[in-house]
Amino acid sequence: MLTFLALASVVLLGIVPEQSQAIVIYTGWERHALVGSDIRLSCSFFSWRWTSEDVTFSWTYRPDGSRDSISIFHYTGGAAYVDNKGPFRDRLEFVGNPSRRDGSILIKNLEFSDNGTFTCDAKNPPDIVGRPSSVRLLVFEKVPIQAGVITGAIIGVVLGLLVLIVVIYYLMRFLVARRVFSLSVSKHGKKKKEGSQQRQIKV
Repeated sequence: MLTFLALASVVLLGIVPEQSQAIVIYTGWERHALVGSDIRLSCSFFSWRWTSEDVTFSWTYRPDGSRDSISIFHYTGGAAYVDNKGPFRDRLEFVGNPSRRDGSILIKNLEFSDNGTFTCDAKNPPDIVGRPSSVRLLVFEKVPIQAGVITGAIIGVVLGLLVLIVVIYYLMRFLVARRVFSLSVSKHGKKKKEGSQQRQIKV
């Protein structure tokens, strides 16, 4: 009886579908680029499973000011499918390596109208449960100075002023001390000279 139950358990476990686990998808947070340049938008994922032959990547794009997203790229079954009718027609290229869990795309000849949010989704069956990750693209005529650079410049100016104030303070102290010393020496020499003249008169 026990042998029968053990065999039944093995059979049941063998036919139960493999449970999926969560998949974690990574992209950048925000990217800056110049008009006319190319930019690589990276997408990768973490999964406890080996990379499946059925791994898939999907990219969607939502322009700034719009609520609707459009599909611009899909990779499945070992083939890449690029949207040839949308805003990135002839300007989007798949540069990832699915076997290394890389679903990156390259957008060429950037335009101002490319500003928007790009979202990547990945599946690594049976791991198909995960939240897509998004990266915002900002296209400029000139790349703006980062806030950190501005803050650093302000801090540098303030520190420079403080150093200058300290130098001026000690310089003034030195000049005052030198002036006081000169007056003291001059006064002492004058008294000595008067004393010498008085002695000569007495003689």
